[in-house]
Amino acid sequence: MGTTSERGGAPRVAASSYLNTAPLVWSFARGPRRGEVDLLTDTAPARCADMLARGQVEAALVPVIEYQRLPETAVVPGVCVGARAEVQSVVLVTRGAPLGEVRSVALDTSSRTSAALVEVIFREFVGHTPGLVPAAPNLREMLAAHDAALVIGDPAMTFPREGLRVYDMAALWRGFTGLGFVFAVWMAHETAAARALGIEFAGARDEGLARVEEIAGVYEGELGRPRAELVSYLRENICFELDEAMRAGLELFFKLAHKHGVTQSLRPLRWLGA
Repeated sequence: MGTTSERGGAPRVAASSYLNTAPLVWSFARGPRRGEVDLLTDTAPARCADMLARGQVEAALVPVIEYQRLPETAVVPGVCVGARAEVQSVVLVTRGAPLGEVRSVALDTSSRTSAALVEVIFREFVGHTPGLVPAAPNLREMLAAHDAALVIGDPAMTFPREGLRVYDMAALWRGFTGLGFVFAVWMAHETAAARALGIEFAGARDEGLARVEEIAGVYEGELGRPRAELVSYLRENICFELDEAMRAGLELFFKLAHKHGVTQSLRPLRWLGA
């Protein structure tokens, strides 16, 4: 496989297939922009970052923490996967323990941003750092071995909650900072900037958001949740616009991640095309 700078054809773009990313890729996969990009969706968010780092794709929807770890990248302006208040699909689960009593956390590392957010919240706001252990995303096994478990994506919306204490990670961040939280952004490697600039990410988002009812119908059977609930999730919980308020939350997260050694660098935001 050649690098992105060597390949012809449609630009290659990677994104996870979670419900919360669906409005951003629907137009490329099923809508009026079908065929404009070579879309790869059968992959976890962390895998998208790895593909971008290796030059296997021109652009990828990447956990935001990876921006600090991939120095030759730029962020597509205006588009994100985030939450202004509750997100629902990124949660920390305990068997009843409050955060101050959590001594070990099993981390689903499919999204490295969510794992970093757990560490930042404990270090900065709770005041201690539990053991953080990567684990397969099986909630029963995670809680059998640890005080808490980080669960992300569609599985975070479908597990039985009886007898468990569930902390919504975006709501925790909002409570501590008063700001929204950005989980993922489109990013491009500088060697592929020219090709990535030709992709209408914001336009595709707007077309996807116009088809939220249809998207919810596709995921209804898969997730076992009512369509109206999924529509509400996409319209009320997930924020797809990277505006100034969301940018403030993102920049604070980057500062705290660097302060606590979660990242080694503190890159200012660099926008694709700026």
